[in-house]
Amino acid sequence: MQDVVTVGVDGTPEATAAVLWAAREAELRRARLRLLHAWVLLAPEPEPGTAPEDDQNYWPHRIVGDARDAVRDHHPDLPVDEALVAKDPLAALEEAADQSSLLVLGSRDLGALARYTMGEIGLQVVAHTRTPTVLVRARPGASEPAPDAPVTAGLSLHEPCEALLAFAFESAARRGVPLRVVHGRRLPSYAYNRGGGVEPVAAQQAATDARQELLAALRPWREKFPEVTVDGRVEVESPTRAVLRDAADAALLVVGRRHKLRFPAPRIGHVVQAAVHHAPCPVAIVPHE
Repeated sequence: MQDVVTVGVDGTPEATAAVLWAAREAELRRARLRLLHAWVLLAPEPEPGTAPEDDQNYWPHRIVGDARDAVRDHHPDLPVDEALVAKDPLAALEEAADQSSLLVLGSRDLGALARYTMGEIGLQVVAHTRTPTVLVRARPGASEPAPDAPVTAGLSLHEPCEALLAFAFESAARRGVPLRVVHGRRLPSYAYNRGGGVEPVAAQQAATDARQELLAALRPWREKFPEVTVDGRVEVESPTRAVLRDAADAALLVVGRRHKLRFPAPRIGHVVQAAVHHAPCPVAIVPHE
């Protein structure tokens, strides 16, 4: 891992939003920012002094240059590297992720009718990389989160959670904001009676058990990050619904993705997919084994 935050740039509003988010994150991490533009038809670099109209890479240079200028306007002291890569964007981003501590990408706001479209490069990268990846949408007219807006993490207690909690606690600590950890759990079958109704005592016990599990999972991290205020929540409902509702006012949503699955093709999971398409804030996807 390098102390580098890499962001993909392609001249779109989504990429511009991702560049500005990545620049602030790199500053918080005291890391370098790398602006990456990949184009399979990239030509060899022209000789020094070549007129812009004769530069076959004029637009790639323009895209990266505009991104660099946007960073300089907001973060003038941030160290910035520029990379023009003659590769397919997916291959270039996967390679860059392996050389970075964080990858940041723009994500289209697909809207209700196309919410489950999986053609975005960002989602394809997420499904393959071992590096934490943040997807950022451009939201024209949307208000900025409050300065003390929390980092929210969706936590499954049935999967390894160390990598996710480390990322979430570190993100909250860097920003000096609270951390909200949400665990959504459906009621177990024994909480229902034969008529399909809920048995209150059984439901209450299931919720109590889940809270104890959550407290146990958070305890070592509270000790490691005593400066972070932690709000642990157990929601007895669909994990997807619980995470999205509790991330409504968040500055960042952190979710996990299993990196190694039994399935032949990588999958990102329904919670990650819903978070990417519906969360109102940037979404960090943290892979775990």
